[in-house]
Amino acid sequence: MRRRAELLKATRAFFDARGYLEVETPYAVPVPGEEVHLRCFRTEIEHPDGRREARFLHTSPEFAMKRIVAGIGLPVFQLARVWRNAEFSSTHVPEFTMLEWYRPSADLSALMDETESFVRALLPPVVSRDDREISLVAPFERLTMQAAFERYVGADLLGTAGDVAALAAQAGITPRHDETWEDLFFRLLLERVEPFIGRERPTFLTHWPAEQAALARKDPHDSRAALRFELYIGGLELANAFEELTDPIEQRARFETDRIRRLQIAPDQNWPLDEAFLEALPDLPPCSGIALGFDRLVLLATRAPRISDILWLG
Repeated sequence: MRRRAELLKATRAFFDARGYLEVETPYAVPVPGEEVHLRCFRTEIEHPDGRREARFLHTSPEFAMKRIVAGIGLPVFQLARVWRNAEFSSTHVPEFTMLEWYRPSADLSALMDETESFVRALLPPVVSRDDREISLVAPFERLTMQAAFERYVGADLLGTAGDVAALAAQAGITPRHDETWEDLFFRLLLERVEPFIGRERPTFLTHWPAEQAALARKDPHDSRAALRFELYIGGLELANAFEELTDPIEQRARFETDRIRRLQIAPDQNWPLDEAFLEALPDLPPCSGIALGFDRLVLLATRAPRISDILWLG
């Protein structure tokens, strides 16, 4: 508990020194996001006149924080409690703390620089995970998803986009029944890439397939890739970041596509589009944003094996 408190203070000091404004956005929201595979907690507001309105505990403060940046044009950060139902493991709990920050005028490379500085400022020079020591002294590795699949899978990831048979053939495996290209991509990422990255030093896994763009811009040099990275330390995924999409037409189309897929999987996960967010997007300056699992940062700082070990009540 003491170490966690120290990390919270150090986090605020880091962002204060860089001119960030700390913000706090609502936790119970009318639209929790458009993620396909996340399950939300549902509640409702009861009005004095008897009316009831659906609310959801947010899975991320992302939409609200980007509306703030669109309104004031300043860098912001937030240490927020977030909720994701049906998530239990040594590194997952349904309620946890997310650190998010958004920096106008920063591209993906600048955000990686800042993330690297933040991690070094909060963690010791060497951390341990699964009996393996990881040095934070040397520059963090920056590895594109295309290069990672070439190195660890032997496949041309972007060249096979959408073609599950081609990706499976290059990987030397047989697709499972009804396995889509996206399903196979994640299976190969989990089984053949993630176990081998971030083991000696942290790794930024960058330039994800455009199908995984979510709220990220596509790479202007290769539209098959999205300007997105995830940070891995000792096999632990610590953060997910985007160079933010600011086109409301493209974002609406992505939301509608994700909505169809989500409702096919979980018909009860239904809510309206976030029109306030879409309306604010044209005013969002070029910026990059990141979500970092604060509890996982505490795991690395304390060398605890499970998130339950660093939560007082659960």
